[in-house]
Amino acid sequence: MQVYRRMDVGTAKPTAEEMQGVPHHMLDVAGPEENYSVARYVQDAVPIVDDILNRGRLPIVAGGTGLYIDNLIAGRQFAPFEADSGLRETLRERVKAEGLPALRVQLEQVDPEAAAKIHPNDEKRTVRALEVWLSTGKTISQHDRESREAPNRYTPLTIALNFAHRPDLWERIDRRVDEMMARGLEAEVRELLASGVPQNCTAMQAIGYKELARAISEGRPVSEGAQEVKLRSRQYAKRQLTWFRRNRQAYWFHWEKIPVFSDALDFSTKLIMDCGLQ
Repeated sequence: MQVYRRMDVGTAKPTAEEMQGVPHHMLDVAGPEENYSVARYVQDAVPIVDDILNRGRLPIVAGGTGLYIDNLIAGRQFAPFEADSGLRETLRERVKAEGLPALRVQLEQVDPEAAAKIHPNDEKRTVRALEVWLSTGKTISQHDRESREAPNRYTPLTIALNFAHRPDLWERIDRRVDEMMARGLEAEVRELLASGVPQNCTAMQAIGYKELARAISEGRPVSEGAQEVKLRSRQYAKRQLTWFRRNRQAYWFHWEKIPVFSDALDFSTKLIMDCGLQ
């Protein structure tokens, strides 16, 4: 979510002081009203990673969105989509006129594999699957299968961080949300809404923004929204841990109750040296 402009507090976007002169990429590359996607992320990030490597430097991909990281590592090619073709809007109009079941019938005919995976009420993915078929003549299932079978573009060294004890993670999350509220997260959300950013757009589905926006629109105290942010953040942290634990090649560093960043730096530096990356 740090790709979005004007979303700084809730995404913990690094400040210029925190960057300490180290070049950071892929920050503020999209407006919050845009529906940024993993496909666009890979398309934008691959040339940056390649440029860093070509200069003999070490790119560091930081963050907790496993889907985006994994697809970047794979260098995955996504089914093409011409934004100005009008096809997506045509399919959406068909949903309004004929109903989603009608499009589901068509999808089951041309791509039964995708139809079996996509929930019957998932309009977005149903439209996308038909869009790929109609624009390329190839099913999204076939395209995804070919992409998965291709070798990864990069070979990463993965370093994963966690707390040794779960209660310390929960406490850290709660304190982080409190700090964001103190730094002006409510004002940031209100400014986005006041500027016309739709409450249902992709950016506003980010944890921290969605909950506060809903509390504001419903006239509830933002403190209630903040409590929900803490809950959703804990749930997301559990999903993140599940995702990254699937990576058998990941090296885990576990914080104690109070993180000592110099220890993590030593741990990471030794790994980098041992792997011959420096």
